[in-house]
Amino acid sequence: MTEVLPSRTPGERAKAVARAVELLRSGETVALPTETVYGLAADALRSEAVVKIFESKDRPRFDPLIVHLPDCGWIERVARLDPDARGLVERLIGEFWPGPFTVVLPRREIVPDIVTAGLETVAVRISAHPVFGEIIREFGSPLAAPSANRFGRVSPTTAQHVLDELEGRIPLIVDAGSALHGIESTIVAVRNGRMELLRRGPITTEQLAAFGEVVFAEAAQRPEAPGQLPSHYAPSTSLVLVDDASRFAVPANKRCGLLTWRSETREQFAEIRQLSSSQDLREAAANLFRYLRELDQLNLDLIVAEKLPDEGLGAAIMDRLRRAAGRGD
Repeated sequence: MTEVLPSRTPGERAKAVARAVELLRSGETVALPTETVYGLAADALRSEAVVKIFESKDRPRFDPLIVHLPDCGWIERVARLDPDARGLVERLIGEFWPGPFTVVLPRREIVPDIVTAGLETVAVRISAHPVFGEIIREFGSPLAAPSANRFGRVSPTTAQHVLDELEGRIPLIVDAGSALHGIESTIVAVRNGRMELLRRGPITTEQLAAFGEVVFAEAAQRPEAPGQLPSHYAPSTSLVLVDDASRFAVPANKRCGLLTWRSETREQFAEIRQLSSSQDLREAAANLFRYLRELDQLNLDLIVAEKLPDEGLGAAIMDRLRRAAGRGD
């Protein structure tokens, strides 16, 4: 059975932190809240612990994990800051850590191959979530923590989402309510004095551009960071992307759900979820995975998702929707 421990009150939080740290130290996996989505954590420096993440999620071994650090003092223990990258990396983490920002750096030997999928780089970040932060500081060592869902599925933004995906597969879920951002962290590799954007997220391209040149990663034979596969974040129900749902012709005898960005009523759809009534991109990001899950549970024949502005945070949302539709382009 999977235990779910709340962390609303000081007493509940102390109990949840103690239990999570106990399990992590024994080499188990624990689902923890972060400010992006819920993560499935294990001791990042123990291969036998990390393998349980892959087994619980049915995750292929070629997909690398993000390593969460207790504090900035750990960065040069797990990664190398080359002279040509140090200044830019230090400015970036000074601005965006703790927070939804991940940087890919050359790895050190202390990081097991299973964490990096055999690559010579490691992705690292520091979470801003207070419960996650308390647990990892008490644990005292880095945690590998991909999203707490079956591989390729919609990421979880609540403890219930994790339970729906992984009940019976993991021993503990720490419940701290809904995730703030609702989409995974931005991932950047620093190379040759510039930033290569590997995954869009809450830290936008426009924010990164204040620190220098940003280039977009080309398609690779194998992923260098999570979330780079063409099909990802996908509901079980087929999903299509459209410019304007009012012009979408629902097939005869089909029940279609709509994930809409605009406010107009769409009477041809059996179910509708509006990402943000005020067209606020942060609200839309926070609602994205929750509404995809809700529509996916309604036995629909098709989910129709309306396109958002492909800029700022909207670009990160569109990245998730394209991959959910099986198109990573």
